[in-house]
Amino acid sequence: MFRQAASYLILLTIVFTADMLSQHRPLGKSFVTRSEVIAPHGMACTSQPLATQAALDILKQGGTAIDAAIAANAVLGLVEPTGNGMGGDLFAIVWDAKTKKLHGLNASGRSPYSLSMEHFKKLGLKSIPPLGPLPVSVPGCVDGWFELHKKFGKLPMTTVLAPAIGYAREGFPLSEVIAYYWGRSVPALSVFPNFKETFTTNGRAPQKGEIFKNPNLATTLETVAKGGRDAFYKGAIAKTIADYMKRNGGFLTEKDFADHTSEWIEPVSTNYRGYDVWELPPNGQGIAALQMLNILEKYDMKSFGFGSKEHVHYFVEAKKLVFEDRAKFYADPAFVKTPVKTLISKEYADERRKLINAERASRSYDAGNPALKDGDTIYLTVADAEGNMVSLIQSNYRGMGSGMTPDGLGFILQDRGEMFDLTEGRPNSYAPHKRPFHTIIPAFITKDGAPYMSFGVMGGEFQPLGHVQIVMNMIDFGMNAQEAGDAPRIAHTGSSEPTGERMTDGGAIMLESGFPEGLARSLMQMGHRVRYALDGEFGGYQGIIRLPTGIYIGASESRKDGQAAGY
Repeated sequence: MFRQAASYLILLTIVFTADMLSQHRPLGKSFVTRSEVIAPHGMACTSQPLATQAALDILKQGGTAIDAAIAANAVLGLVEPTGNGMGGDLFAIVWDAKTKKLHGLNASGRSPYSLSMEHFKKLGLKSIPPLGPLPVSVPGCVDGWFELHKKFGKLPMTTVLAPAIGYAREGFPLSEVIAYYWGRSVPALSVFPNFKETFTTNGRAPQKGEIFKNPNLATTLETVAKGGRDAFYKGAIAKTIADYMKRNGGFLTEKDFADHTSEWIEPVSTNYRGYDVWELPPNGQGIAALQMLNILEKYDMKSFGFGSKEHVHYFVEAKKLVFEDRAKFYADPAFVKTPVKTLISKEYADERRKLINAERASRSYDAGNPALKDGDTIYLTVADAEGNMVSLIQSNYRGMGSGMTPDGLGFILQDRGEMFDLTEGRPNSYAPHKRPFHTIIPAFITKDGAPYMSFGVMGGEFQPLGHVQIVMNMIDFGMNAQEAGDAPRIAHTGSSEPTGERMTDGGAIMLESGFPEGLARSLMQMGHRVRYALDGEFGGYQGIIRLPTGIYIGASESRKDGQAAGY
């Protein structure tokens, strides 16, 4: 009788265990939220499903990956104004399947001609405020769209912008994460003229699932679709913005818009364990990721293991070192010669690595001396059937931007000028008609000269840290594209900034939940300050891998409202 009962219990346990296992993922890391998306003809990964579907619709109409990316970006400017819009800037890296080459586009705008350092001194300011007229620079996004389209597009812009125009006029339902950040932005920005009329419903932020319309943005998009980039930079739109800024204490003029140009630039790279990782050179911070990878390459991360104290310690110390260079050397190359070649060299990394103590956290580092050796944001990625891939990032800088909302246009102007340094004589010091230091950076990986992955991680100064973690997660820790994005992340605050603030106390590590128990204690014993961070401090990731067979694998950020989808 006892044996029969024991057998029954064993059988029951097996059945119960099998039933429980069937409710869990059979593959992947414990933290993975979903499977990778795999498709043969095209792939789109954005931070909002309506934008992803707009990109796929354009691909299915015969558009290129670049057409689809522009369509998705325009939709995101409507449905996710908390991170981007026509009033912001844009950067992109494009893999052109015909030439088998990467192309970089810097579509960032410049400061006003009529705003001088003297004006800030008269106001007694030590830094540029984040809101209002003073941080506003020329929006580069629209010119970026047309530069990309002229070089790599196929469908007419009236077709490309049609999805955004339709949603703006007919309305769209707010998704969850965007509704949360929209709600946080409304109290601070409602003091600026036209913001409340454009971005609220009866004076309040729209709610999750609520239909929101922006007919003014629809009209602006239609004007640009029919009239081209000059309709924005040399027509009534530029005049409307200039008049609005003049009435409200701003400095942008029609000349600032008329003189605006984007710039095609050569991406730069470093090799990390056999993979070439590509970024854009300054005025952005992309090369910080390359500098960090060069420092970290000599450590046996695979042996240390993901989430080990060594993994986190060396990662953070490399970040501290690199961000000192970032604060000192990264700026508009039209004003300052940044020694990019030396900064991203292996030899320079070898010298800087010697400063890292394997057992103790540093309180501060000095920037290197490379000159002696060398005379919230959105991110999206799209790939098409021909093998073209685009890595695109676009932003108003701080969330919804400056709050300055020009009459009847349906968008907010960016506040990127906040990133200028108001101390004279430094690389990023304010000057008229100068591009500020930028945090938004797209990325790309090639292997043996062929495209491997288009990816990015939005999120202010966190972005280079995010790029490095994606690369390490895949190459060092063997994760797939979705796992690499879902893995718990490491952030670090307190480094020296391009605006002039200096690190003196070592800053603080922020750990996302999901790391091994005891990690924080081990790091504190090494002298690190550690805390578990709030939501929203770890950016947002999208990525597309291209297999040698031409098949695409897509991944989307589980911390956002995003979607990866293919066909």
